[in-house]
Amino acid sequence: MVDFHSINWLAVLVAGIVAFMLGGVWYSPALLGNAWMKENKLTLEMVQGANKGRLFGWYFLLSLVIATNLALFLAPSPAACPSGCAHTIDLAGGALAGLLTGVWVFSFLAIIALFEQKTARYIFINGGYCMLALTLMGAIIGAWR
Repeated sequence: MVDFHSINWLAVLVAGIVAFMLGGVWYSPALLGNAWMKENKLTLEMVQGANKGRLFGWYFLLSLVIATNLALFLAPSPAACPSGCAHTIDLAGGALAGLLTGVWVFSFLAIIALFEQKTARYIFINGGYCMLALTLMGAIIGAWR
């Protein structure tokens, strides 16, 4: 059981927004966007032709789901501390939890990509984003208790 009152929902919102914004930078043409498009055999016209409202709406919503899940993972459990104990998650602990969660996501993404016969470049572009986003989200949630 999780103590929902111990979660800083503003930190969850900010963590979701930061992951959303990181994606905008990570997948921009200035950073890895061109390589990402090449690995996915996408053209600029195909990317620009996507339904932006649907795409970014779902992206933002799912970023909030991920941030909420991470916050619940980091929240103190009343069962673990029945008499009440100090929760020690801070910026470093949150960042580490986010990074380790990112390793799980990276690994699952890599397994799927290997069977889809994707390249190592594809795996590291997408998996790298997941690891960095989760690390930042964990740091924000951990620091902002």
